[in-house]
Amino acid sequence: MAAARDGIALQIPDPTPYHHLLPAHFVKLHGRRRVKIGGLWYGGDHPVLGELGSLPSPRSGRHRGKWVVHRDPRDCRQVFIELAGQWHTLPWNGLPTGEDVLAFSDPRVQQVLREAARAGLTPRNDIELLPVLLDLIGAHPPVGSWPSQMTKAERAERAREVARGRAAERDRTGPTTLPAAPRPAELARRSRRAVDAERRRRREQAVAARSVPPARLGEGLRGRSLFALPDDDVVPGPVQEEQP
Repeated sequence: MAAARDGIALQIPDPTPYHHLLPAHFVKLHGRRRVKIGGLWYGGDHPVLGELGSLPSPRSGRHRGKWVVHRDPRDCRQVFIELAGQWHTLPWNGLPTGEDVLAFSDPRVQQVLREAARAGLTPRNDIELLPVLLDLIGAHPPVGSWPSQMTKAERAERAREVARGRAAERDRTGPTTLPAAPRPAELARRSRRAVDAERRRRREQAVAARSVPPARLGEGLRGRSLFALPDDDVVPGPVQEEQP
């Protein structure tokens, strides 16, 4: 009855509540590494945290002296902190400068840490964890991680992780138009390009010197032919008359 009387007002919520609804972590600031959440360090070069230094939070009670940081488990590339009523994005310290890295979830972070421990890696910073992450999420896939070599369960898990990352981006930025997912034909072309790149890399490693490509078919016959026309860029020289 109320809807029939007053109508229904459609209102798109502001993206600000997105940060408040994320899981909260109470952490301290640690030198240049800043904050550690879920095994990763965030906000190493952020100017806002640089101004705070290692100061404790004015919070009291159970989490006395700690700062509250929110993180989206679907996209662990950044975390969020609220200071003076304004939200700031703290990127992961292992992200490369000027490059985009695919979204990865919290289970993927735990897998990266397990793989690094299994390989005996003791990284001094999170930048050394980036190659392990790129291999696992398929940014630089080895032969064993190509789509044709993955099992059905692995392909489904990777597709779910990409979908969760896209959903987190929509929730963070509001209703926007995201690029459409690649079609099967485009995925097939990417796989062929990956196969060609891997074969080219193996050939370059097997051969020390770069091989010279052979001449085209008929090139030798054309060079000896009396009826071949000169190229357009060849300027004929002056004809010299024979002396009697």
